[in-house]
Amino acid sequence: MTSPNETTPTTSPTTSGTTAPTKTSLTWQRRRGTVARFWKQYRGHRAGLWGLAGLALIGLLALAAPLLVGADVQSVTNAPGTALESPSAEFPLGTDQFGRSLLGLLIWGARISLLVGLLAAALSVAIGTLVGIVAGHYGGWFSTVVMRITDWFLVMPALVLAIVLATVMSRSMWTVILAIGVTCWPTTARLVRAQTIAVESRPYIERARALGGGHGHVMTRHVLPNVMPLVLAQTTLMISAAILTEATLAFLGLGDPTVVSWGGMLQDAREAGAVSSGHWWYLAPPGLAIALVALAFTLCGRAIESVLNPRLGVGR
Repeated sequence: MTSPNETTPTTSPTTSGTTAPTKTSLTWQRRRGTVARFWKQYRGHRAGLWGLAGLALIGLLALAAPLLVGADVQSVTNAPGTALESPSAEFPLGTDQFGRSLLGLLIWGARISLLVGLLAAALSVAIGTLVGIVAGHYGGWFSTVVMRITDWFLVMPALVLAIVLATVMSRSMWTVILAIGVTCWPTTARLVRAQTIAVESRPYIERARALGGGHGHVMTRHVLPNVMPLVLAQTTLMISAAILTEATLAFLGLGDPTVVSWGGMLQDAREAGAVSSGHWWYLAPPGLAIALVALAFTLCGRAIESVLNPRLGVGR
């Protein structure tokens, strides 16, 4: 016999002939309601909407690159034009030093730049979240040691550490992702640790421990869901930083030479002497693309921060 307050996960008929919602359906209903409320508040931020629209457009162009320009746009031997042609009807953004269309390279390079930015930011935020939750949960001397290591990474220039890693390792896209991911996590770790300490001071955490909840249960079932909004906002901001770092590494000649990226295009322009010879069309498109994507991710990140934490007072 069950008590009146107990609920069962299966559906049961009601007096009106319908079935009562199950626990799973109620959970998904609450999640849909949360997403709907988030989107309603996000739409109130015009800058965030502009950033989201820009990212959607660039993302669609990157996904459709094989259909729009084809993979042969990277070919040096079958280039359709001559070296360093100025913008024209045939080549709207001109050509590079090999005669390849800069518009096609720009669209194709979006795939690599966005992929590296997303994966590097995900790795960085994952490391920072793990370190922050563990340090905030256990506390004591363990937290002190972990945070001193974090502070060491924080005061060291992340770009310098990334350059060192990219130099000693093989030149590939995955090396760039790893170099960015393992050097840009300290900021996330400190933010998550502070949020973890705040969450674990709440009464329901004490009740969970009193009912037998172990360290893993508390961190995964209670702390992690409460820090996820902060992690989400931090991820959007970290992507723009990762894209800029990837472009810097590629510009310094530490990127993957076998793929086309926006930073690699800037490196090729520098090697071709575009700065001294006045070939502005070789430099401007990839530079503007990097700046616009970084701005779009920043606008989205600020809007998400304002929605998830209105006390920040981020402007609309």
